[in-house]
Amino acid sequence: MALLHALIIVVLMLAISESTVTNASADAVSAAPVSRIEVVLAYQYRAREAEIKKEFVQVGLTNVHFQYARMGQPPQNIGLGREVPAEKAREAIRLAVKYNLGVDILLPERLFPPRFITIASSNYDDTVEYHITQDTLSKLQDPTLGTEAFHRLYRDLTSAVIDPKAPKVRY
Repeated sequence: MALLHALIIVVLMLAISESTVTNASADAVSAAPVSRIEVVLAYQYRAREAEIKKEFVQVGLTNVHFQYARMGQPPQNIGLGREVPAEKAREAIRLAVKYNLGVDILLPERLFPPRFITIASSNYDDTVEYHITQDTLSKLQDPTLGTEAFHRLYRDLTSAVIDPKAPKVRY
């Protein structure tokens, strides 16, 4: 009888712990962190890497990797994966503006893994660059936009067909 009672307790404890693990993993999926941030900075920032990395980490962008442009200013672009939370995307934009003198080009999310961010990448040509105005950038920085609304706007801004020979249009 005592053995049966102990077995029932063990089964109940396993069922409860499985339920807790399932709920915890569901929460982890819905609040998944940004998987990787790749940033190209002007060479002048090389000596400040630890300080800049700390600033990224403080806003929750922890897996950040820096490269340095040997000459000149890196492109003023940003690319975001389709599952980057809006608040993390806004922080990435803020830091891109601070360390890259602005953001005037968006790269389409279809080019990136779901939770990936790139700042100032020179890996993309003008066939995938969507030039934007500061007014449009401020719309993306609107704190009232949830993740779904943010990415809907981002997709709208980066979905037009681009003619590389046409003058650069700013949205």
